[in-house]
Amino acid sequence: MPKTVKITKETKSNMPFSAGDFVVYPAHGVGKVTNVESQTIAGQKVELFVISFERDRMILRVPVGKVENSGLRKLSTRKVMDTALTTLKGRARVKRAMWSRRAQEYEAKINSGDPVSIAEVVRDLHRGDSQPEQSYSERQIYEQALERLAHEVAAVEKIKPEAATAKLERLLNAA
Repeated sequence: MPKTVKITKETKSNMPFSAGDFVVYPAHGVGKVTNVESQTIAGQKVELFVISFERDRMILRVPVGKVENSGLRKLSTRKVMDTALTTLKGRARVKRAMWSRRAQEYEAKINSGDPVSIAEVVRDLHRGDSQPEQSYSERQIYEQALERLAHEVAAVEKIKPEAATAKLERLLNAA
């Protein structure tokens, strides 16, 4: 049975996150640290960050020692988000490569967790009203990237994800 770790001043200074912090896990997006707990796994005592992803109704436990390798990070700063939003206003850069190759590159950018890279995917796959329809797989990747970016914008600006999505779509349509 997992038990909550008693956080002392000494351990708290070594912890990059604490309960209540919003964090970004590259493969899943924005989550909230709900707890830091200790479990014994294979005879080893391990401290874990318990992260809740509301949207996916998922709980993720990341060992404190594996935070850096997993890519878990704090929310982006306003400056980084401004750079990502500026990226959305730029011209789409669609390579002439096969769709399967581009799709792999887009997935890698989304799973990097970097908001600027995710914004590039959103920008490149966005279709205006005058442009041709997207294929199913293009639309899936576009929606995944848009949702990932919108959730981080929402967390940084302390607004609802729906409002962040609307803001991103306004920027895309104005470009």
